[in-house]
Amino acid sequence: MTAAAHAAHLAQLNVATLRHPLDDPRVAPFVEMLDPVNAAADGAPGFVWRLVEDGEADATGLRPAGEDVIVNLSVWETQEALWDFAYRSGHLEVMRRRRDWFVRHVEAHLVLWWVPAGHLPTVGEALERLADLRAHGPSPRAFTFATSYTAAEAAPGLHAAPPTP
Repeated sequence: MTAAAHAAHLAQLNVATLRHPLDDPRVAPFVEMLDPVNAAADGAPGFVWRLVEDGEADATGLRPAGEDVIVNLSVWETQEALWDFAYRSGHLEVMRRRRDWFVRHVEAHLVLWWVPAGHLPTVGEALERLADLRAHGPSPRAFTFATSYTAAEAAPGLHAAPPTP
């Protein structure tokens, strides 16, 4: 790929509200899938980075969005790479069974946005993007797979401050 193709990467945040604590036997099948799915992500084409808690293999112990909400924050080279991992890998089995372990969200629980290549988003930045999507709908600042924007469309705002409400 050209240098221009790598000028921006796709960041994603998804949040999931647990039906039961992670140590509850009803959530055990999900917990058992964490390591293999995370390893698959780490080795997937286009994977750049994922949030992990210090000294841990994942971010399930971090609860920045509420005590019963787990977060997944990652960066990918392209939207296609993230899509392929999410919907064309072992990750799909987790998605198919998500209602076993997580409450159905009535508002957006996934947000995508473009970041300059090399930038690792903070949890605060990610939660702000999710809040932006929930408050204002899809835009080049915060979107979904169904309502996506290209890196070129987002380029004017890659370094811009968030809009004021």
